[in-house]
Amino acid sequence: MAMPDMTCDMTRPVYGQNIVVIIPALNEEDSIGLVLAHIPKGMASAVIVVDNGSTDRTAAVAAEGGAVVVREPRRGYGAACLRGMAEAARFAPDVIVFLDGDYSDYPEEMADLVRPIMEDGCDLVIGSRMLGRRAPGSMPVQAFIGNVLVPRIIRWLYGHQYTDLGPFRAIRYDRLLELEMADQNFGWTVEMQIKAAQKGYRTLDVPVSYRKRVGVSKIT
Repeated sequence: MAMPDMTCDMTRPVYGQNIVVIIPALNEEDSIGLVLAHIPKGMASAVIVVDNGSTDRTAAVAAEGGAVVVREPRRGYGAACLRGMAEAARFAPDVIVFLDGDYSDYPEEMADLVRPIMEDGCDLVIGSRMLGRRAPGSMPVQAFIGNVLVPRIIRWLYGHQYTDLGPFRAIRYDRLLELEMADQNFGWTVEMQIKAAQKGYRTLDVPVSYRKRVGVSKIT
């Protein structure tokens, strides 16, 4: 059976420049300011930080950094992302960028994720740590193994090639809504990629850099 063409199409129209960034955050007061400071100036019409029950000054630091701060009391990465999506709706975005608040990603590389959507007709662009530069010790062994095995399983089941499940990603807003995302925990990224494969979205993995996070990991 022929595999569907899921490469990006250069003939697709260029979309508007309304980009909204969503950052789930839980006790990231030491890092969230750095993340906000390194988002390219003028790229996003809004940066939404979703405080997922922090007991520190995450919300205050984010607000001081110019972010729109909303709260999601239900703990869970997916729950925070869903709350961010609900808030993003009022900005009528063309593209949503998801970015972690721990400063492990490089926000200044955001243009590399957005450009294939704006110029090349991609629907979903994954920032791949596997293709990029990873600082020693930046990815725990269990996370590395999962990021190798799960994409292989997705390819076997759905015929779609991914290289990473990383949280740093950009997606067309209308496509994101079509996915009807539901996972409220750390299965959020996997759910998005599986549903995108099922729907035949045009996706691209681009290399991104990765470093040790600031503070203590929230994932065991």
